[in-house]
Amino acid sequence: MEIGKYNKLRVVKEVDFGIYLDGGSYGEILMPKRYVPKDCKPDDEIEVFIYLDSEDRFIATSEKPYGIVGEFALLKVASINRVGAFLNWGLPKDLLVPFKEQKAKMEEDKSYVVYIYVDTVTQRIAASSNLDKFLDNTPPEYEENQEVDLLISNPTEIGYKVIINNLHWGMLYKNEVFQKLRRGQKIKGFIKKVREDEKIDVCLQKPGFEKIDTLTDTILQKLNEYGGFIIVNDKSSSEEIYELFGTSKKTFKKSVGALYKKRLISIEEKGIRLVTK
Repeated sequence: MEIGKYNKLRVVKEVDFGIYLDGGSYGEILMPKRYVPKDCKPDDEIEVFIYLDSEDRFIATSEKPYGIVGEFALLKVASINRVGAFLNWGLPKDLLVPFKEQKAKMEEDKSYVVYIYVDTVTQRIAASSNLDKFLDNTPPEYEENQEVDLLISNPTEIGYKVIINNLHWGMLYKNEVFQKLRRGQKIKGFIKKVREDEKIDVCLQKPGFEKIDTLTDTILQKLNEYGGFIIVNDKSSSEEIYELFGTSKKTFKKSVGALYKKRLISIEEKGIRLVTK
């Protein structure tokens, strides 16, 4: 069993107030009645999230927190007391950020990107806003164009600092972003370049010809959906193009050019038309 993560555990027995699950070396884990799935019975295996309640007892729940151990998440401060800040993470018991784990003093009702971990001494789940100590601790073994998971951390003058695969810092440049992004947003991206100093540049769209091939298929699909004509062409605004295809104007123009050369479309004053044979 892993604390602060999702586990598939076997039902050991039913009681009036819930069920008990086999937690291995942690013993039997209670799942309160309000969380128990319908028709659940002994020997069934069910997926549950494990955490400690306010009395430091292991509890299983079917509720899903906003982040799990080993991940980063944007969470709001619900309250502050003498031991630290408590974050709302979607469970009855708020998540503690001890004062020593706060990069800057946290304020109530403000949101912060934090790393969620298990305290090895107390076995309690906690969080930290000292992100640097949890990132860039392993060499960045990425390939160019590799798809990765990104979390938008902080905007900067040149773009956005992002967290890559919960492992590394990366930079997403402003002039390559064609959609609205928000702090804490999780989104797919691609490795653009790993520099000699191990700094990593990322982008949101698949680089190179593979991206264009994918977009040409999308354009043809849209043309078929819209009866063979769409009111957008290479003279349309970047905003119109992004709204319809989720890509930059530059990439769109290349894809339209490729389709035109193959004589699959014609380019008209008000849009593009599918060529019927």
